[in-house]
Amino acid sequence: MIEFQQCVLESFYKKMGLHRVSLTDQEEVNSEKYKSYIKIVYLPEAYTVTVDFKRYTTDTPTVFFINSNQHFHIEKTGTEPGLMIYYNRDFYCIQIHDAEVACDGLLFNNLSNMPMITLNSTDAIVITHILKAIQDEFRIKQAQQEEMLRVYLKQIIILSTRIWSVEHLDKVNDGIDYDTAFYRQFSLLVENHYKEKHTVADYADIMGIAPKTLTHRLKRMNMSQPNEVIKDRIILEAKRLLIHTAMSAKQIAYQLGYEDPAYFNRLFSLKVGETPSNFKKKYNEGKKYN
Repeated sequence: MIEFQQCVLESFYKKMGLHRVSLTDQEEVNSEKYKSYIKIVYLPEAYTVTVDFKRYTTDTPTVFFINSNQHFHIEKTGTEPGLMIYYNRDFYCIQIHDAEVACDGLLFNNLSNMPMITLNSTDAIVITHILKAIQDEFRIKQAQQEEMLRVYLKQIIILSTRIWSVEHLDKVNDGIDYDTAFYRQFSLLVENHYKEKHTVADYADIMGIAPKTLTHRLKRMNMSQPNEVIKDRIILEAKRLLIHTAMSAKQIAYQLGYEDPAYFNRLFSLKVGETPSNFKKKYNEGKKYN
């Protein structure tokens, strides 16, 4: 078990911090204070968390990767403490440094909404060793501390990207695997364009391939059909806006690129099994009684 302490580094607009995760810290970690940060959360077994609208329970040490636009909430803590690394894009932007870590579209913004890795005993030792090194770096405060913290952060991201590729794609992400590169490309295109591009043909055109080729490539990787992936991303955003903003279903439809709100309502009902208004009502009722 690692004994964590709260630490933070602020330099101009850059910020990175550590926060312990435990029963004592649960309310603080769940607060709005950390919502705008990118988060990497290491949790031992027996934790239950919600990421957006999915609930996960850790059976083994697990690392979650939470983007600033995602809802993250700890429902139940285990007996061992965990750790949350939080930082802003000024401290480290994975899009700008994509060539260094190659994690965008995998750890973050992946098209199947799989935001975590599970650690075997060896990987858990390595990750906890890096976390301990980060804590030591905060405590000692030597020269070039900011860059050293960034190096440790990149180590965690690179190692986690390799683990994610094996766990979710059954691939070793060595920079040569074309399936992994293809998956990342489609993930990022959907993430960047889902509000204005709604068809498989739109994305196939950007990628310079036929729509059938896109479908067959994803099928070969045991992934959902691209049309379902695109619609699922749109519906996820619609759920976020319904629950976490005061926008109406009609406003959300326009926000997501649908000129006909009635068509969007039918799409939402088909995918979710509820109208937008009923989904919001039931979610809030369930939250009230949880």
